[in-house]
Amino acid sequence: MSHVPALLVIDMQNAAVALSHRPRETVATIASLERRARAAGVPVIAVQHEGAGLEPGTEGWAIVPELAPLEGETTIRKGSADAFLDSDLDPCLRALGVTEVVVTGFATEFCVDTTARQALSRGYDLLLVADGHTTSARPAVDGFVASAQAVAHHTAVYRHLSFPGRSIRVLPAARIDFTAPRP
Repeated sequence: MSHVPALLVIDMQNAAVALSHRPRETVATIASLERRARAAGVPVIAVQHEGAGLEPGTEGWAIVPELAPLEGETTIRKGSADAFLDSDLDPCLRALGVTEVVVTGFATEFCVDTTARQALSRGYDLLLVADGHTTSARPAVDGFVASAQAVAHHTAVYRHLSFPGRSIRVLPAARIDFTAPRP
């Protein structure tokens, strides 16, 4: 089977990025990946959450300008942490022949994690961009760990996660070349 990646940019919307941990660095990392993906002919798919505080058409709901989809690129709307649930994501990926999702975005322990695991369950290989996902800026409160720890924890989990018949890679953006992984 051939290797066909797609870059997923999850919930990098104005309201989310405004309250995120390391927003400038994360946006810059994802923007660089978007440029490289487009240059390699890899589809860039924006995933956009709808819900309380992220009502369609509002400024908070809009994708940050640095990551705005280009003309003709796909935007998938979702209403839960799972970008596959009740959305067009899976049919879109299948129509493109995608075999691996390259996952970036917000929020690490919610939408990024849930979508990454669902991708694996649906038969896709996974590449988690170690420096391309983030969460809310917060200290350790209400049972949550501090932001930097949450990002590091989830990144480490994917380095050790095994899924039968799937390739799971965790790489920093600088090491991603959008080619097939080595066995």
